[in-house]
Amino acid sequence: MIKLYDGGAYVINGSRIVPELEMTAERAPAGTDIEKDEARKGTIAHAILMSHNTSDSTERLKIKFDAMASHDITFVGIIQTARASGMERFPLPYVLTNCHNSLCAVGGTINEDDHVFGLSAAKKYGGIFVPPHLAVIHQFMREKFAACGKMILGSDSHTRYGALGTMAMGEGGGELVKQLLCDTYDISYPGVVGVYLDGEPNPAVGPHDIAIALVGAVFKNGYVKNKVMEFIGPGVAAMSTDFRNGVDVMTTETTCLSSVWRTDADTKAYLELHGRGDEYRELNPADLAYYDGMIYVDLSRIKPMIAMPMHPSNAFTVDELNADTADILHDIEENIKRRFDDKVVHISLSDKVKNGRLHVQQGVIAGCAGGNYTNIMAAAHVLKHAGLTNDVFTLDLYPSSQPVCLDLLRKGTVADLVAAGAVMKTAFCGPCFGAGDTPANNAISIRHTTRNFPNREGSKPGSGQFSAVALMDARSIAATAANGGVLTSAEGYFDDYKEPVYDYDDSPYANRVYYGYNKGDDRIPLVYGPNIKDWPEQETLADSILLKVCSKILDPVTTTDELIPSGETSSYRSNPLALAEFTLSRRDPDYVGRAKAVRELEDKRRAGDLDDELAAVYDILEKKVGRLDRATVEVGSMIYCIKPGDGSAREQAASCQRVLGGLANICREYATKRYRSNVINWGMLPFQMKEDANFSVGDYIYVPHVRSILNGNTDDIAAYVVSGGDVSKISLYITALTAEERQIIQAGCLINFNRSR
Repeated sequence: MIKLYDGGAYVINGSRIVPELEMTAERAPAGTDIEKDEARKGTIAHAILMSHNTSDSTERLKIKFDAMASHDITFVGIIQTARASGMERFPLPYVLTNCHNSLCAVGGTINEDDHVFGLSAAKKYGGIFVPPHLAVIHQFMREKFAACGKMILGSDSHTRYGALGTMAMGEGGGELVKQLLCDTYDISYPGVVGVYLDGEPNPAVGPHDIAIALVGAVFKNGYVKNKVMEFIGPGVAAMSTDFRNGVDVMTTETTCLSSVWRTDADTKAYLELHGRGDEYRELNPADLAYYDGMIYVDLSRIKPMIAMPMHPSNAFTVDELNADTADILHDIEENIKRRFDDKVVHISLSDKVKNGRLHVQQGVIAGCAGGNYTNIMAAAHVLKHAGLTNDVFTLDLYPSSQPVCLDLLRKGTVADLVAAGAVMKTAFCGPCFGAGDTPANNAISIRHTTRNFPNREGSKPGSGQFSAVALMDARSIAATAANGGVLTSAEGYFDDYKEPVYDYDDSPYANRVYYGYNKGDDRIPLVYGPNIKDWPEQETLADSILLKVCSKILDPVTTTDELIPSGETSSYRSNPLALAEFTLSRRDPDYVGRAKAVRELEDKRRAGDLDDELAAVYDILEKKVGRLDRATVEVGSMIYCIKPGDGSAREQAASCQRVLGGLANICREYATKRYRSNVINWGMLPFQMKEDANFSVGDYIYVPHVRSILNGNTDDIAAYVVSGGDVSKISLYITALTAEERQIIQAGCLINFNRSR
């Protein structure tokens, strides 16, 4: 089904894979050089990266993007940061969508205030504004901006438009601010992994089945981490572009940097349908291309899949789950108990098994992964002559854009689904991050959405509410609905199915979207709601720092949603201090109080009052390291995780720590580049350590001369742990930093760095 090659591989004429160790001059196309470095230039990714690189170096890239996109959880903070840094206009097309917090009022603010702010910013600085419920961010970008050979940056982790030949990347807000200030996205040249698709999917297999199989094969082993996934091979042509989009968006869950696909006649037809045929370019690898890794996928052997809680990589075929239901559910229950305090969180999956079959309570098909035309039309095919026939099981569908919804309406598809008992809703990302369709406590939800991380669906384990989410393709979700909520594979439901041709109508956009690029008017004022606040001031980094350990998390992976919960907390997104109150609230509820206490120590130090607690720590330290200039040592909080930052690109995962007085993260490795970039852009030190963490919550870690160390080698940074009356030495390190990143940390955050310029 899926094979991962050991080491690199060459691809000849886009159709034959040769492992690196087996490559000879005789196998190469006539007149080609099999020198690896030269063959690396034969990938699609290389051509796109080089065409956007403004650096003289081909190894240290400085990228400028063609367009950017943000949604309403992130764009207020980005614009506020850029404005504070001196931005006067949007220098590239910048799309502001309102698909994440489209509800009228939740939690801390009236969300429409932020939408009004976004429209005023689009008019003032020259942006594109997409009103609420009109489109989810990534569908709008597919329909209106993604094009062959382009690069797009978004402040959402699922910024992936590779199926249209666009290399797109999801990053924290700081990286978008840099583009708004005409700076660059600085990365080392990434590895490129080929994904060779062969055969064609079975009729019952949808894009989520292929995506879940891929994520299951490569996430845990890090095969594509921070690399570009390049989809090639004859199997690409076996899928429509809309189908490919559904696979492509899920590459984010592999932790790859970006993705890109070879393009063909169907890509061209998609662009022509959306009025942009002139943006088509045929993209294929060169006659000889070298890939740093190779994934071979036989599409014909992919079966309907399910990703069980609590990660998209927890992959099984539906048949495997149905054959071994009891044992699989038992293992998941035990994993949940290990992750959470089972005295607070109770989850029982096994009691959902009746007559050997798993019964689920909810189905959702939504967002940039599930809400595409091809998926909803497939679900409607299953349900046209079958009702839900269950008073417990519910099915909600969210088309990814109003143009998609409009065609479903005209074809009668919406009527068929509503008649079957499904509920049709508007374009909204809520089910993907916990702001819509939160299941009942102890329920099981099956979803064609992007993630099934803990709490991602909106449950609150700290309050004793926890529900389980599994990811499935829309086709199998519809089959489950037709079977009364009994978990069912789509096999057998699509043998006679032929997808009706999609008819795109731009009217919903033409009548509602504000297109203001290059039309900014600096006389227009920004419109602030009462909950929109500026970022608090941050101090520059001192020469030496004292960190207090305020949280220590030993889970294999800590997601962004655990660092700063999504869902209802997003209503505080434009108020940094109010949002910070939720930091780690679902994983370590005492963290905020601990961090605030440390910030009070630092506030007193800056006022010239050295706290007795700190004085005692310095007394102990000086016996080991000698005299300290106590008044000049900056004091801040710190969290330790084994592998933090998987998932969302939201910069608030780092900024919330920072506004509470955070100075550093320490970890074994960072789950994603984007989270590490957020840490850096908010002026925190991205420490790593190879050994086990020999410190506990409440201990202190002294890092002398760290500001000076940032100017040189960061491979071995001496630090000292104060635990009780004892002092022990540890070694920290920071992986490669650009010159600008070093200066950002020293300045205290990106805003300070830009102001200093």
